[in-house]
Amino acid sequence: MIIGLIGFGKVSQNLVKLIKSEDIRFTTSKENRSQSTSNAIDEFNIDVLPTFRDVAVSSDILISATSPKSSVDVAKEYGKYCKGIYLDLNNISPETTLEINSHVKNMVDGAIIGKIDSNKPTVYISGKSANNLLFLKDFFNIRIISENVGDVARLKLIRSSYTKTLTAILIESYEIAQQHNLEDEFFDIISLTEGDDFKDRSLSRINNTLKSSKRKSEELNEVIDCFNEHELIMVKAALDKFILL
Repeated sequence: MIIGLIGFGKVSQNLVKLIKSEDIRFTTSKENRSQSTSNAIDEFNIDVLPTFRDVAVSSDILISATSPKSSVDVAKEYGKYCKGIYLDLNNISPETTLEINSHVKNMVDGAIIGKIDSNKPTVYISGKSANNLLFLKDFFNIRIISENVGDVARLKLIRSSYTKTLTAILIESYEIAQQHNLEDEFFDIISLTEGDDFKDRSLSRINNTLKSSKRKSEELNEVIDCFNEHELIMVKAALDKFILL
């Protein structure tokens, strides 16, 4: 089996590290890639073809792990050459997922939940061809949601609405505790129900959010656009909070 990779960032690199089998070969291309990406490819024992079209044609599974902005262009340019499964692992909206599906055959949309470079990531997938990827259970956790392309993208947004709303409440509560010089007591009292590591997890979440509040605001806007038939009172309040950060 040949797995082709379009994009060779952390996602693709970790897949190559995790999927170890004599029956599986990876392939990619250095076409129009930066020197740093080319150097990263050289560190792995995978086949390098002249063009990404060659990669698409030769692949039993073609994985797109580039960026949300380029995901549709990649599908349009190379998806038509893929005769096998086209697996998109980009962080994209349901609408973008469905647009990609209109340009390729046998699409499966996927999402890596948790740290990208985890030793045991969980990958959610959906699509009519998703069952053909169950062999990946030998290498990491994989969960099939449904046969409907776009369901994983929707699930990601639902998860995002929950986690980011909680983060907004956490930041607001922490700010109030700071104003009253009760930071330590705040973490202590919440730890009674949330666990001993609540403080460390909370401070990490707060710091990450402060560094990327703009991106998280954009993600919440995607939630609102996708599920606009719902009131989304808390999600909209969280968005207001992130905008102020």
